[in-house]
Amino acid sequence: MLRNNIIAIVAISFIAVGAMWGIGNLLNPPEEAELPNVEGVLLVARDNLFNGTNPDIHVKVGVPKKLVVVNNDFSRHDLVVDELNLNTAYLRGGQDFKTAIVTEEPGVYEYYCSLHPDTMRGKIIADP
Repeated sequence: MLRNNIIAIVAISFIAVGAMWGIGNLLNPPEEAELPNVEGVLLVARDNLFNGTNPDIHVKVGVPKKLVVVNNDFSRHDLVVDELNLNTAYLRGGQDFKTAIVTEEPGVYEYYCSLHPDTMRGKIIADP
C-alpha cells in the first residue's frame, strides 16, 4: 500500500512538472534569435512553416548557393533534401545550420521537415 502511494506521488510530480514546463513555454516562448544577414538563402522555421510560405528556392546547376536554416520556434525542426543528400539533423529553437545547395542535374528537388512533412515542404528548382 505504501509503495503504491509513493509511485502515485512520483507520477503526479512528473505530470505536474511537465505541465508547468509546457505552460511556461506557452506563456514565455523562447526569444526570437537574431536572424543572420545571409548572402544566399535563409530558411526560418517557425509555426511549422519555412519563411511562412515554404518558398521555392532557385539555383543554377553547378553553382553552389549558400543556405542557412534557422529554427526560430519552440519545437524541433530539420531540413531534408533526399535527392541532394542534405539533412540538417534536428535543430532546437535558436539553432542554425549553414551549408550550400549544389546540383549537377537540372530538375526539381523537394525539401521538407521530417518532423512536420505535411506542412513544412517546398521545392528547390535547379535551372541549367
